[in-house]
Amino acid sequence: MSEANSPPPAPLVASLGDPAGVGPELLAAAWAERERAGLQPFAVVGGVRLLAAAAASRGIELPIEPIASLAEAAAVFPRALPILGTLDGPWRPGEPDADGAALALASLERATELAVACEAGGLVTGPIAKSRLADVGFHYPGQTEFVAHACGIAAQDAVMMLAGPQLRTIPLTVHVALANVPGAISVDLIRRRARIAAEALRRDFGITRPRIAVAALNPHAGEDGRMGDEEARIVGPAIAALQAEGIDATGPHPADALFAPHARADYDVALCMYHDQALIPLKALDFDSGVNVTLGLPIVRTSPDHGTAFGIAGTGRASAGATIAALRMAGECAARRASA
Repeated sequence: MSEANSPPPAPLVASLGDPAGVGPELLAAAWAERERAGLQPFAVVGGVRLLAAAAASRGIELPIEPIASLAEAAAVFPRALPILGTLDGPWRPGEPDADGAALALASLERATELAVACEAGGLVTGPIAKSRLADVGFHYPGQTEFVAHACGIAAQDAVMMLAGPQLRTIPLTVHVALANVPGAISVDLIRRRARIAAEALRRDFGITRPRIAVAALNPHAGEDGRMGDEEARIVGPAIAALQAEGIDATGPHPADALFAPHARADYDVALCMYHDQALIPLKALDFDSGVNVTLGLPIVRTSPDHGTAFGIAGTGRASAGATIAALRMAGECAARRASA
């Protein structure tokens, strides 16, 4: 079905994030910028009083309209921010507590349920403090693993991609101590992550033949074994196997040159060996518009690529750019899925 003839996707659903952080005020700011930013309709799970107070702190006139079902969101969205459900709490920026964490978790759970049930076109998760959620019964390393479990997907098959206007990166290993990275990478892991990335870039981003640049682990790509042999033992064979499958993978590329402007023109995503190798260039280039996208799920899930920022919550200093980008990207991916 062509995009011109396909019905619009269902509205997006957003979770509040930690109410003591910047999430609520940035959702309000995103709604205020909805026309300029070209955002598709979205509803927030809970937070009528919370969002009103957060918006007022930034001088935003925010009409709010409670809705009984997500199906009402599209009609309400042009005139007011649709709020689904009665979850709520006080707005105390910069003062995280157990009640706020419980509210964040309840909003995340309900928003995820709606996305998994296909009532929502996509899920946008607000920033949370994982340590705070752990105190109220959250037993996952992060929201990515939580959403993957809700979708029935193994955590290792939910791939985190960081995406901005200038760069997309995927960390092969995520929350792993740097000393443990060499033992954690494998030919199978590289191949599995690259396959998931290639399929997602085709399906959700409309890239017909995704180009994947695979970063080296060691300086100078190991320099023929003088600085490590992981490139020869692991990375190189994985790339050869991907190429044999018809995937346009190249490398191992020395990471110190991979993110230069001329190099970025040659690939659609960089598959990096560890957390900071992927996140430092993304945040250096696209900090205020970076999006965390989970690939490999049956649903669309995005999140702004920043944390709760408790220290500046309520000051008006936080940029809504990444929240707007996460909502826009979720809407675009949902539209592509709806038209497939």
